[in-house]
Amino acid sequence: MHATVSTPDGPFTIIADADHVLASGWTEDDDALRALIHPQLRARADSAQNEGVLEQAKTAVLAYYEGDFAAAATVPVLQRSGPYREHAWDVLRQVEPGKSVTYTEYAARTGNTAAARAAASACAKNAAALFVPCHRVIRTDGSLGGFRYGLDIKRSLLHREK
Repeated sequence: MHATVSTPDGPFTIIADADHVLASGWTEDDDALRALIHPQLRARADSAQNEGVLEQAKTAVLAYYEGDFAAAATVPVLQRSGPYREHAWDVLRQVEPGKSVTYTEYAARTGNTAAARAAASACAKNAAALFVPCHRVIRTDGSLGGFRYGLDIKRSLLHREK
């Protein structure tokens, strides 16, 4: 199941099963978001009978935009990939609002200081934007790097959290 909420940065869509956010981002295109979900998890979104976590996620997004920047971290997320990437997503959820880390610092937090490219790949493959805050990772030179939903939104999120 999915829902879209209006935010100052544009429409934000969430796809969830009964217990977890599976994908989310600043788009109304739920098909594009669904494509980001690991194939083993896609059926979970279609068969969900309970909107509990979806309601929790919508509330957290609205709370985020009202200034409770930690609200998204309370929502359960489920993503599948290899062991490093799944660990990296868990680590990313621990980056505090208002803080940013470089890709190198992020790699070090995952336990592998030489894995800056793998850490960047974890950001790029993150299906659950905002709930897994890849917007908080920047380049070593202080520039923003990339962001699936555009640098204007990344800049807005980082500015809002400061």
